[in-house]
Amino acid sequence: MADVDDGPDREPVPDRAAVLAWVAGYQAAWRSPDLGRLADLFASDVHYLVSPWADPIVGLEALARFWEAERDGPDEPFQLASEVLAIEGRSAVVRVTVDYGPPTAGRWRDLWVLVFDSLGLVARFEEWPFAPDQPDGHEPGSPYGLRSPGLRPSRAPRAGGR
Repeated sequence: MADVDDGPDREPVPDRAAVLAWVAGYQAAWRSPDLGRLADLFASDVHYLVSPWADPIVGLEALARFWEAERDGPDEPFQLASEVLAIEGRSAVVRVTVDYGPPTAGRWRDLWVLVFDSLGLVARFEEWPFAPDQPDGHEPGSPYGLRSPGLRPSRAPRAGGR
């Protein structure tokens, strides 16, 4: 965490190294049989959203139950790569690519929106998950697809509202 000099009451805000260390801790916790490690990453009253539209999972106990139900165990085979895209104040955006091995086998590309508290723990986690075959609202025939009457390439809105 880097200090921002805002006077005598300054509090640390995340820098790239701190965000990458947090992501490494997340991966280590996912691979660990000890879900108590979540307390090293998340605030006790964390709001964890599995998609931007989901109701939040609130608190460490609920998050531990969710993790245990979602993973194939601590030895679940996967590779994770991440890139910090932005940091603004206590918020960070990270692009994550996860490749799962058997039996789950699949690929995901996510955006994680992280909001850190003054202790460097994540108080809010919001995931924007996408898989290669997942409908994203832009396929032909969808309300936002290019074949939809309102958004053909020649009629698509342009930057600046023109």
